[in-house]
Amino acid sequence: MNRPALLVIAHGSRDPRHAATVQALVRRAGALRPGLRVETAFLDFNLPSVAGVLDRLAADGVRDVVALPLLLTRAFHAKADVPAVLRQAPPSLRIRQAEVLGPSPLLIEAVERRLYEAGLRPGDKSATGVVLASAGSTDPEAIAVIAETARELRRTGWCSVRPAFASASLPRTEEAVRLVRTDPGVRRVAVAPYVIAPGRLPDRIAAGAAEADVLADVLGPSPELAALLVERYDGAVRASERVAAAVG
Repeated sequence: MNRPALLVIAHGSRDPRHAATVQALVRRAGALRPGLRVETAFLDFNLPSVAGVLDRLAADGVRDVVALPLLLTRAFHAKADVPAVLRQAPPSLRIRQAEVLGPSPLLIEAVERRLYEAGLRPGDKSATGVVLASAGSTDPEAIAVIAETARELRRTGWCSVRPAFASASLPRTEEAVRLVRTDPGVRRVAVAPYVIAPGRLPDRIAAGAAEADVLADVLGPSPELAALLVERYDGAVRASERVAAAVG
């Protein structure tokens, strides 16, 4: 039985670094599953579009697709934009939408990887406060997930961890940096962007980190993120197989 194709759906950005980073991440994920057809599409700003890739898959005779939103939380894009565009797919395609990436222990590991690459060491944890800076959302579910992710990161041993947001929610990165610096035991402050690829909001996070001691990179094509894409694909395939078995 042929495996469903994997379609990774990213938001898109006018910043060319965004698409390049997404493509690098998807290539890394695809390398973990040789022979699996893996495609990338964007909701906005970049090509190929989701509709264009779905049409091409159908024309190539593909019948089953796992659509994976390249999103860290289940906010508006995952709940509305992605399902809307998938509903316009050619009728010959059977599409299952995979879960978004977060929350996951692999994301915590990716954040820590970037902090260590920025110069910190595991031994620095007990005296380092971290600002976990995300893009932001008006969706309460998404905000709750970011807050829980910050708590999970704190449980790995960092002195203090506070969430921050580049838009839509408070506190902003610069405010969170000042708050973390006042937390007991904190001798240095690091900002960890909880975003996948560069762009306007990640740049805003970086600007807000001016008073921090350490600024980590975006998650990007980290091995943990690539493994998580495959994990979400596998989960969607297993769920589809369970449904088929129950119906059959």
